[in-house]
Amino acid sequence: MALKENPQFPENKNFQAKLKEQTAQLGIELSDLQLQQFDRFYQMMVETNKHMNLTAITEEDEVISKHLVDSLSCCKVMDMSKVGSIIDMGTGAGFPGIPLKIAYPDIEFVLMDSLQKRIRFLDGVIEELGLEKIEAVHGRAEDLARRKEYRANFDLCVSRAVANLSTLSEYCIPFVKVNGYFVSYKAQKGMEELEQAANCLKVLGCKVEDSHKFTLEGDDSERLLLKIKKCKGTPKVYPRKAGVPSKNPL
Repeated sequence: MALKENPQFPENKNFQAKLKEQTAQLGIELSDLQLQQFDRFYQMMVETNKHMNLTAITEEDEVISKHLVDSLSCCKVMDMSKVGSIIDMGTGAGFPGIPLKIAYPDIEFVLMDSLQKRIRFLDGVIEELGLEKIEAVHGRAEDLARRKEYRANFDLCVSRAVANLSTLSEYCIPFVKVNGYFVSYKAQKGMEELEQAANCLKVLGCKVEDSHKFTLEGDDSERLLLKIKKCKGTPKVYPRKAGVPSKNPL
């Protein structure tokens, strides 16, 4: 299958070559179609960003490292061949969900965000790239986690959302199956947040199984992936009502 030509988004072979080189360092080999999909996604994001605030990062090299490769770094702590379903909580412009979906097309995905206009953008990306077994859902974690089609229904929850780990865990863990995982993408203060979240993870029935520190090309700031395993069912009271997890973390 080839990506349909679109004069609005001409192929950028230089972009594709740089992306292919960096993803190969993660052990990910992208096909020509996948490279074209990443290329098209980047161009759609930049074009949409002219009239809608999706991201502050738009320069080609920075997008490749800080958005695309960073999103795919999940493979450093997860065996993606054993993951059948993923929910991306607070996906924003589609990170890490869209890059992971392109790289692992057989996995079923749900992209969740509370802003309708971002969901419309993601719907356009999904259609333009010809992605299958993926949906973008408008809603808040506090509400969607109560619905049986989402609660405890995913092998993996991922999130690059900006919130402390205690708050984020309360929003994300209810979506994960028992013995499934939550991978939180964090910056330098991630280990500090992990210490503060010890009680939260205990209450939610989780334990940290792995962590991975790394830096991105052209960026010396430290990144951290936290792999959290859900060991038992989440008490029904969680997540609490909107605003409570951030104002009064577990």
